Amino acid sequence: MRITEARVIVTCPGRNFVTLKIVTDEGVTGVGDATLNSRELAVAAYLTEHVVPLLIGRDPARIEDTWQYLYRGAYWRRGPVTMSAIAAVDTALWDIKGKVAGLPVYQLLGGRSRSGVTVYGHANASSIESVLAEISSYVDRGYQAIRVQTGIPGLESTYGVSAGAHYEPADAALPTENVWSTAHYLDHVPRVFARVREEFGPTLRLLHDVHHRLTPIEAARLGRSLEPYALTWIEDPVPAELQEGFRLIRQHTTTPLAVGEVFNTIWDCQELITSQLIDYIRTTVVHAGGITHLRRIFDLAALYHVRSGSHGATDLSPVCMAAALHVDLAIPNFGLQEYMRHTPATDEVFPHSYWFEDGYLHPGEEPGLGVDIDEEQAARHPYRPASLPVNRLQDGTMHNW
Repeated sequence: MRITEARVIVTCPGRNFVTLKIVTDEGVTGVGDATLNSRELAVAAYLTEHVVPLLIGRDPARIEDTWQYLYRGAYWRRGPVTMSAIAAVDTALWDIKGKVAGLPVYQLLGGRSRSGVTVYGHANASSIESVLAEISSYVDRGYQAIRVQTGIPGLESTYGVSAGAHYEPADAALPTENVWSTAHYLDHVPRVFARVREEFGPTLRLLHDVHHRLTPIEAARLGRSLEPYALTWIEDPVPAELQEGFRLIRQHTTTPLAVGEVFNTIWDCQELITSQLIDYIRTTVVHAGGITHLRRIFDLAALYHVRSGSHGATDLSPVCMAAALHVDLAIPNFGLQEYMRHTPATDEVFPHSYWFEDGYLHPGEEPGLGVDIDEEQAARHPYRPASLPVNRLQDGTMHNW
């Protein structure tokens, strides 16, 4: 069997997605997600100009060799564009291998380690009272874990708070601007979780995303203030470029820490894992080099009591979600899987076999990943420019978004 074609498909059924479809001379196809939110065309160009020509004529069964070829052969290694492109190829090859074997991909990864994948939903609203209603709706649907975000009094807009049912932060062709106040935030968040615990008791798993906005000592203060409410994690408390900052946070709070959705390789998280500075690693299939490399990261994490908590927002297509579920089902150190429902239009473009039931996602038993792209439907939704916002402090200083 040989690869005869690889198509890069860009579509926008409510938001932009980049998909690679690999075709073999025996008619077996595989799909991989290459979406990089607000930088989609950079990855599409990298695939079209630099990767696709290398794939033609290759044996699709040689997944590890192809991964090494694309990584080591690039010379300019790593980075989100390169690793998202490699991830698309790798994921598509695992899809093909599963179809050839007649098995779902999780069986090729060692089989089930659990009966279903525990997911968390996003409850977000402008106020505490309204977010309580959102949480209640998730509990009624069977969710056992919920991320909680609210508006902050005194600020016009806040990360993670949507205007509709489907949150999409890339909201304009050019970046919109948010205004941030750490003082307002640190004062407000403990009040939110005090009310949530009062209403829903001690056993519901609660999470919160800080979105890189604090310094280490500010994050330590937040973690300590949230200890009475027993969060499953606070996510991305500080920018992860200075990984020593997590050591400072660790010294001051027992609130668990999660990080990694912007990481691209095992080297980005090596120190955080081996020094046990985090509790959950949030790397995902599309941004961390595909199933092959993500499994390496999770295997390293397992040695140091670190569990998975993969990013799963709607900036990842159903192709990536399907791939993530196969990994989640197989690894021994699974923690949680983020799950945001896609729009109906997205589900039409990407028919899939995974489903949600009673707080769990199930990848299905179809050979391969159990997901595809309907290219006719995809063509009805052309690309449109969409940028993530930027963030400023109240005095106008640029800040982390």
